[in-house]
Amino acid sequence: MLGIVVASARARAQAPGIKTPEASPAASVTQTVGLTEMKIIYHRPGVNGRQIWGGLVPYGDVWRAGANENSTISFSTAVKAGGKPLAAGTYGLHMIPTAKEWTIIFSKMTVAWGSFSYDQKEDALRIKVTPQPAETPSERLSYSFDDPTESQVTVALRWEKLKVPIKIEVDTPAIVMANIRDQLRGLPRFGWLGWNQAAQYWLQHGGNMDEAVRMSDRSIQIAENFQNLTTRAAILDKKGNSKGAAELRAKAMGLATENDLNQFGYGLLAQKKVDEAIAIFQKNVQAHPASWNVYDSLGEAYLAKGDTQAASDNYSKALSLVKDTPNRKRIEQTLVRLKGK
Repeated sequence: MLGIVVASARARAQAPGIKTPEASPAASVTQTVGLTEMKIIYHRPGVNGRQIWGGLVPYGDVWRAGANENSTISFSTAVKAGGKPLAAGTYGLHMIPTAKEWTIIFSKMTVAWGSFSYDQKEDALRIKVTPQPAETPSERLSYSFDDPTESQVTVALRWEKLKVPIKIEVDTPAIVMANIRDQLRGLPRFGWLGWNQAAQYWLQHGGNMDEAVRMSDRSIQIAENFQNLTTRAAILDKKGNSKGAAELRAKAMGLATENDLNQFGYGLLAQKKVDEAIAIFQKNVQAHPASWNVYDSLGEAYLAKGDTQAASDNYSKALSLVKDTPNRKRIEQTLVRLKGK
């Protein structure tokens, strides 16, 4: 009988407790910058009427940048934090607040409870930042990724009436090209398109033009066409060979399909090269006079130039040829707007 009582007591001692809401609930926030994935995992304490800065969070002490376990921040590629290099990985996020300047700490230790066992020898990086007044008071601590672009973002801690910004930068072109090189080791290496896309990316993002030439040449060797010839011509322009570029563009025009010319024209429109776009769309009209789409595109280009009469003439021609209902309605609505001008 005694054995049963002892076993029962042990079972009660080992039974798990029930789960209730945490006073500082867990949260996470993610952001992709270029191809770089970023994530912050943290807990959200509340103000609850307390003095936070210089009180609950003392000045001059290492703080877990949240509640419960230390907050963590992850980067899938190398980045710069506060202008200093930081390798890809997950880091414990700690901070040392002061009244005027904060130290942000990226620690190699990621599973500590708070900052109680923090060891400076485990630092991967320390940077200095200047806190700012928050736009609005915040009862609970929060993190956000503010104003993301293709190459940078600002990590912002907000709590009470304070915001702490941390600038994160990514060398996106280098990361993308490294990824492209890996992809070109696989199936894309056997087609012209992947090599042409790689050359275009380097051309558009200020990359190594000698490598762009090699990629473009590989694309042309596989299947010469309008797209890779115009890419090669643009590279020659970039390298200062305008004569060679003009010769390649002339050759490309002889291979261009209706869709090729249409896309090329819209690319010029996007660059605000309206007259050049009109010339390309006019070539498409001459080559494909039975296509409603070539007149529609030419009308759009004239509209961008501000020539409403020429735009109206071409939209009217497109309307006389188009068959599908959605495009008919769109062109009719465009003509109504043009008549009202």
